[in-house]
Amino acid sequence: MAEQLIVKNLEFIKVLPYWAQDLSYKYCSKTTNLYIVHGNIRDFLPNKMYEGEFIFVRIQEFISEVLFGNRDIIAYYDRSSGINFCTPEMQKEYLSAMKKAFPDKRMEDFLSRNPFEAFDLMEKYFLMNIPNKLRIVLIIDYAETLIPNTEINQMGEEDRYCQVTLNRWAHDPIFTQGDVSIILLTENLTDINQRLVRSPSTVKVNIPYPDEKVRQSFLEFLERKEELFLESHLTPQRMARVTSGLNLMNLNQMAAETFQEDKPISMDYLKIKKKEMIENEAAGLIEFVETEHDLSLVSGHDFVKKRFRSAAKAIKQGRLDVLPMGYLVSGPIGTGKSFMVTAFAGEIGIPMVKFRNLRSKWHGVTESNLERALTILKAMSPVGVMIDEADTFLGSRHEEGDSGTSNRLFAQIASFMGNTEYRGKIIWFLLTCRPDLIPIDLKRQGRAEEHLSLFYPDTAAEKEDLFKILVKKLKIKIQDFSISDLLKKYHFQSSGADLEAILIRAKFKAAMENHVILTKKDVEETIKDFVPPAYPHEIELQNLVAVLECTSKEMIPKRFQNFERTKVINQIRELKTLLGEIE
Repeated sequence: MAEQLIVKNLEFIKVLPYWAQDLSYKYCSKTTNLYIVHGNIRDFLPNKMYEGEFIFVRIQEFISEVLFGNRDIIAYYDRSSGINFCTPEMQKEYLSAMKKAFPDKRMEDFLSRNPFEAFDLMEKYFLMNIPNKLRIVLIIDYAETLIPNTEINQMGEEDRYCQVTLNRWAHDPIFTQGDVSIILLTENLTDINQRLVRSPSTVKVNIPYPDEKVRQSFLEFLERKEELFLESHLTPQRMARVTSGLNLMNLNQMAAETFQEDKPISMDYLKIKKKEMIENEAAGLIEFVETEHDLSLVSGHDFVKKRFRSAAKAIKQGRLDVLPMGYLVSGPIGTGKSFMVTAFAGEIGIPMVKFRNLRSKWHGVTESNLERALTILKAMSPVGVMIDEADTFLGSRHEEGDSGTSNRLFAQIASFMGNTEYRGKIIWFLLTCRPDLIPIDLKRQGRAEEHLSLFYPDTAAEKEDLFKILVKKLKIKIQDFSISDLLKKYHFQSSGADLEAILIRAKFKAAMENHVILTKKDVEETIKDFVPPAYPHEIELQNLVAVLECTSKEMIPKRFQNFERTKVINQIRELKTLLGEIE
């Protein structure tokens, strides 16, 4: 009989989501009783399936009904709701037992919101029922408000009490052997006290964002309920395919809004709403980078474009295993590094994002922000992640002065970048004009594997081509003439950024003179007046460190190709000394 029950339980576990299987196996092993469930916990979850129908419920209901079958004792607690139970019958039994044991207390006192009182009451109730061999589960939501990630010397009396109590429940044989399970719910692991998180007796279970199959099931569920209004060519299957990065709450909100407005969901609406919802979900931590152009709008840099086009072809063929984990894109300022990377994203049609406002002066908030951002990236895949000014944004393992925040941020990103599970799904682009300042930990194989360098246009033909591309990019009407002749006439060494600035100024000049088509005279007068920023030593240093990063001679400008590596290193050292970077 016992063997049949075990087999039945195992068969049931196999139909659960992966995270729920993990939680169930750990529970059945009876090796621990403290669980932290984190990630996408504020979403709907598929509860029951019968005759092809899904019912989607909250995380507390999923754990209570699906994993534990609403049997024995399942209690809830959070600061707002206080103590309550998953069924009215359980709550009635609890109140009756506690009133009998403590007749002087009022009934409402047994449902206290105060952690001191609530934890004490729950412990007394657990001890009453452990001898009856009942299975007891306590689900604590918003756990970060009870045991926040802070140093012991900064904890208040209440925080210390909660931490000690939970630790004691996790180790006391009376609780561990008495089938008492404590489940803490939080969105970010880094928000929880790290002593508890890192304890070997604590089980961590991550709930991921819904995959395409779950999204499709939910959309079909809404369609059957006649709560999903789609354009005729759009189906739940197709909508599920293009909504990576959204959870079921997002999809439900989108469906409800359009249903109320009696407007069918279109692909254009999906694109706009997805961007808006993900940025809102990320709370300002992630920003979409517009990718309306492709590599055809990039001038020069033929070797780099060839590499990116090969990578785009591999992605379209599904050969993610041959792609680099990430790219290091270096070169002096104004060479179009950001434009090149967004053009690559446009080439393959994947979204491109960049990080924003990750850092905070408050302890633990920076790490929590990064954890939230990385969780969203995993859900959005395939996605490109552009980190501009990577040498300053990422920091290093050895930075000081911020209580170790930069070290932990660096370690989190480095660890995530090196996870081969995301090869071809999350593509990293580290952009910098100073690749020498990026720690080797990030530039090694397994992280930013491919090193690409961009340089200013060298020949007259390259400058002419760049000028024409910029005219096309800026949608400028212009007379046909050779820009290289003007650049040569005024001895002007131009970067892409300089040429773009010249065109914008010339366009402004033409507008002030009431004509829309730029003339050679407009551009010549602008070049004659234009004074580019003067920092020759910095630019030369940026050129040389980019040369040093090149993994192919084809990328290196002709004037540097015959330089010996030792000579380049010596020149870099001299320039750094001149600029005061080294003594």
